[in-house]
Amino acid sequence: MQLLAFDTSTDRMSIAVARAVDGQRVLWEHSGAGGAQASVALIPAILQLMGRAGLEIADLDAIVFGCGPGAFTGLRTACAVAQGLGYGAQGGPGAREIPVLPVDTLLVLAEEAREQLGGGAGTRVLALLDARMDELYCAPFQFDGANWQRIAPDRLCSAQQLQLPTQWQGLEPVLAGNVFAGVGAQLPLPAAWQRLSVLPTAAALLRLAPGLLAAGQAVAPALALPTYIRDKVAQTSAERAAAKAALPVAP
Repeated sequence: MQLLAFDTSTDRMSIAVARAVDGQRVLWEHSGAGGAQASVALIPAILQLMGRAGLEIADLDAIVFGCGPGAFTGLRTACAVAQGLGYGAQGGPGAREIPVLPVDTLLVLAEEAREQLGGGAGTRVLALLDARMDELYCAPFQFDGANWQRIAPDRLCSAQQLQLPTQWQGLEPVLAGNVFAGVGAQLPLPAAWQRLSVLPTAAALLRLAPGLLAAGQAVAPALALPTYIRDKVAQTSAERAAAKAALPVAP
C-alpha cells in the first residue's frame, strides 16, 4: 500500500510515507517542531517527503493521521490538512476518492511503545499524554499478537486520579508517554513499574493502518474530524465573573 501518515498532536511533528519498491516496503520519515509551528510546516514537509518517495497525493491508497486526543492546535492542523489533501486529490487528474483514516493518538502511542520494547502477545500499555493544566489523557491497551484491544475509553484526568482498569488489577502494564518529566512523581502507581518516555509517531500510524483500513475505519475527507476530550481550555469573562461571585465571602 502507498500511504501518507502524520501526527501533530504533541510538540513534535511526525510524518512518514510508505510505498513498495521492487516488492519491498520502503519508508520515508521526517520529524520537526509541532504545536503551533505545525500549521506552517506540515504541508511543505509532506510535499517534500512525497517528492523523495516519488509519489503524488493522487497515488496514495490512504491518508492516515493522529486525530487526538492531544494539543488543540495540532489536532486542528492535522485534520484540516487531511481533509484538504483528500479533497485536493479528488479534484485532480484521474480524480478518485482517497480514504482518510483518523487514528486515536493514544493507540498510536501504545503501538510506538510496543515497537520500542519489542513486545508481542500480552503486551499491556497504559498510554499517557500530557494534557497541560496538570492533567493527562490516558487509555489502556492490550496487544494480542496481531491487534490491539482497547480495555477502556480515552479519558482526561489529573495525575492523582489515574487508575488501572478493574481487569488489570494485580498486573503491571508499561506506562508510556510524555508525562513523566512533568507529573510523573504524582502518579499513584508503583515507581518500580516500567516507564517509557515516548511520543506518537507516523511510523506507528503506518503499522496500524492496514488493519484499521481492512476493518473499514477509513472515512471520506469531510468526516475526518479531531477527537476532543477536553471541550474547553479557558473560561469566558462571564464565567470567570460568575465563579468569582460564587466564592464565599471572608468574615
